[in-house]
Amino acid sequence: MRVNEIFYSLQGEGYHTGTAAVFVRFSDCNLQCPFCDTDHQTGVEMNEEEIVSKVGEYKANMVVITGGEPALQITESLVDKLHQTGKFVTVETNGTQPLPANIDWVTLSPKNAYLDENAQPILTQANELKLVYDGEISPELYENIKTDYRFLQPCDTGNETRNRLIVEKAVAYCKKNPQWRLSLQTQKIINIR
Repeated sequence: MRVNEIFYSLQGEGYHTGTAAVFVRFSDCNLQCPFCDTDHQTGVEMNEEEIVSKVGEYKANMVVITGGEPALQITESLVDKLHQTGKFVTVETNGTQPLPANIDWVTLSPKNAYLDENAQPILTQANELKLVYDGEISPELYENIKTDYRFLQPCDTGNETRNRLIVEKAVAYCKKNPQWRLSLQTQKIINIR
């Protein structure tokens, strides 16, 4: 498996915000989102045992498998090995690829509203739906996704004025549609990895 990095921090987004977690960031992605804030192109080859060993160096029970697009590489056997060490395994995915069935928590963050038909999610259910929101796209596009929680996450455009407007629109949308919650990228707000 090609791993970009493994690090220990707090989950900064969505339902588990504030929870200590080991992040396993796989290299590579099948999409090229215009707002992607992650350098996931580089990486080192690691086998499942090496990944599990590195994850075991940290105290957290929660593991966040992310990327890039983790569904391009994650396997049922890796998840099983992490479970054997007592880990709660979560994945953050764009939903365009199938996932192993033994993952404990799936965060679906579809990107098809910003890209072409190749970005259409095939996943129809997840524990949480986290929509990167630019203030323009319609969250109603995802009403067919079966999920326990729905989060609007304001897109960080790098432009302070534009970001403020997007946050205002996201707050207004959540107030009008209370099935949606606001998710902020707290890792950026408090400047942690």
